[in-house]
Amino acid sequence: MDRYCHSVILEEDLCIGCTNCIKGCPTEAIRVKGGKAHIINDRCIDCGVCILACPHHAKKSVNDSKEHLHDFLYKIAIPSTTLLSQFDETIKPSKILSAVQMMGFDAVFEESRGADYVTQYTLQLLKDPPRRPLISSNCPAIVRLIQIRFPSLIENILPIESPMEIAAIIARQQAAEKTGLHPREIGIYYISPCPAKVTSVRNPLGILRSNVDRVLSIQSVYPCIQKNLKNLTSEIPYYDSGKGIGWARAGGECQALGIEHYLSVDGIENVIGILDEIENERITGIDFLECTACTNGCVGGCLTLENSFIARKKVRSLAERNMRNNYVLPVTDFAPFLFTEKILPRNVHKLDDNLLEAMKKMEQIDAVHGILPNLDCGACGSPTCRSLAEDFILGYADIEDCIVNLKGKMQSPENKSKR
Repeated sequence: MDRYCHSVILEEDLCIGCTNCIKGCPTEAIRVKGGKAHIINDRCIDCGVCILACPHHAKKSVNDSKEHLHDFLYKIAIPSTTLLSQFDETIKPSKILSAVQMMGFDAVFEESRGADYVTQYTLQLLKDPPRRPLISSNCPAIVRLIQIRFPSLIENILPIESPMEIAAIIARQQAAEKTGLHPREIGIYYISPCPAKVTSVRNPLGILRSNVDRVLSIQSVYPCIQKNLKNLTSEIPYYDSGKGIGWARAGGECQALGIEHYLSVDGIENVIGILDEIENERITGIDFLECTACTNGCVGGCLTLENSFIARKKVRSLAERNMRNNYVLPVTDFAPFLFTEKILPRNVHKLDDNLLEAMKKMEQIDAVHGILPNLDCGACGSPTCRSLAEDFILGYADIEDCIVNLKGKMQSPENKSKR
């Protein structure tokens, strides 16, 4: 199994073993043992659901720090379009981007530029799609979710890099032409709303190496931007494409396409439900599926600050004000932006390499599951009764970890008579 360099980690000293995190994890990647949560790395998709769920802030995202601004001769910031929604609507995007540049960057390049490229490519592919529906590749947590839980839908994933990656390619190329520097001397810094983007830079899917060099969180740069906004002496122009800006909210990607047969789904549990329906062919007639793990889209990422519903409204307003700004893209060949590597399934639920042994273990799991209360309370430290049965057969748990069964056993007439 490939090992990923995960961005979501556990601060063990802060964990009290409350089990809040295990219940919402979409890939059942967390167990609570010995009073502490443990992340199963092979299953984790770095969606950040556990970060939002933990009331004790024991789950965190590991990002790069501002000290890394000295790593390159020429530094370019690519702020997530979500950044624009974190400030008061009276503050113009050009001011926000200028404040970002004042942090020590030589240039700022908008992610929305990359979004417009993906939109144009998607429209071309939709004329004769290889499979329906095409599934957006923008959210890395969803792509990894499909790898683990819906591998039959991998071929439906749109085979083009994310707006972040495309923006990085174009920004580096333009800077190299402008400065004469070698591309390796130019650093691309992405300002991210979520840990899944951090992981996608460290462990990209569809490409061998990310075009982004460092990832900062919106939370970490926000105070600096706020301070710089008070000391602005000039403003840099910004790419005011309403279609590209709208990508920051759920439904923005579909709106940019302007097609009829689409579906936009946000929130990881909602996405799982829709993907299950599509996989089982209970939903048909859809040409394009936009999925985001975070509620309300990227504005709901756990590395943001603004309430996601307010942020979504801000993005919608800003996008609508600029929706008539249609930019003619200077490229018709999208080959440099397409996937070069095949996305493969991640069989993290394999019970045994030997098929007969795996079938035997499956029968044992079914038998153990049959004697469990099927309450899925999580008190045992596993997210569901089914997962406890699997953990028991694989030797990771004890059947007596089930408190409900243990209590019933303790209260049985046989045990009472022994007291």
